[in-house]
Amino acid sequence: MNLYFRLLLFMLRVRLRSRLSIWDTSHVTFRVNPGDLDVQRHMNNGRYLTLMDLGRMDLMVRSRFWQRVTEKGWYPVVAGQTITYRRSLQLWQRFDLASRVIGHDERWIYMEQVFRRDDELVADAVVRARFLRRSGGSVPMDEVLALARPLPEDLELPDWVTEWNEGSSRHGREL
Repeated sequence: MNLYFRLLLFMLRVRLRSRLSIWDTSHVTFRVNPGDLDVQRHMNNGRYLTLMDLGRMDLMVRSRFWQRVTEKGWYPVVAGQTITYRRSLQLWQRFDLASRVIGHDERWIYMEQVFRRDDELVADAVVRARFLRRSGGSVPMDEVLALARPLPEDLELPDWVTEWNEGSSRHGREL
């Protein structure tokens, strides 16, 4: 239930915040609440992933990209992600979640999301996503990028993301 309450508050707040470009970095501040804790009394690892959804939503809503994709009948789906936890977040601590698009290839959009408490790195993640049509099928990347224009001139997918993507598609096949 607390996630619905947090989502409602989030959606009210995001509409009042300043506009961004889809190529900007979104920053959202959260506070660890009792429903975020696991048995070790720090923020549950799964809660990071849930809050990352809100960080991506903040960027899409504030850039009006969300409005454009929903008008087209598209919706985003996460197809892969990796996260590294570096520090714990404790009850009532405030933290920032930064979210930005770091590139694309012929099939995927890649985002970086970073959790910080004060200036201290808490966790960092990379997310691979794409857009699907409500009527069925994937949206080709050239159509997604046409909606996101103008494209930054310096946008180039880092090599380490390409390596992660290639490795993640092979991982687990032997089990």
